[in-house]
Amino acid sequence: MEELTSLGFRVVAISPDRPEQMLTSLKVKDLGYALFSDSPTHAAAAFGIAYQLSPGEVDRYAGFGIDLEAASGKAHHRLPVPSVFLVEAGGTIRWVYSNPDYRVRPDNGKLLEAARLHAADAGP
Repeated sequence: MEELTSLGFRVVAISPDRPEQMLTSLKVKDLGYALFSDSPTHAAAAFGIAYQLSPGEVDRYAGFGIDLEAASGKAHHRLPVPSVFLVEAGGTIRWVYSNPDYRVRPDNGKLLEAARLHAADAGP
């Protein structure tokens, strides 16, 4: 995160949880980045990463003790595909990593390589 900010990037996280749920579930209070709620999943839809869960999938989540409606405060049963975006100040998306398996994260080296490339492209 330090290198991303030194390159001029601002780190922002967007969660499908409602604000009250995010605050109670956070174990670390000082994250070092901005955290926003997208419980209606409007941002996820705009980024093209929102997906609709089937009734069976909602039941499966409930079987694991995950109440999607309590978490989001909504009954839409939508979630975002876990994703990382590098977005320039003007709003142009320069790099994307998405993987439906939340346990698989982007390689930090590739993310930093893309950040360095696009920071260099932006110039002084």
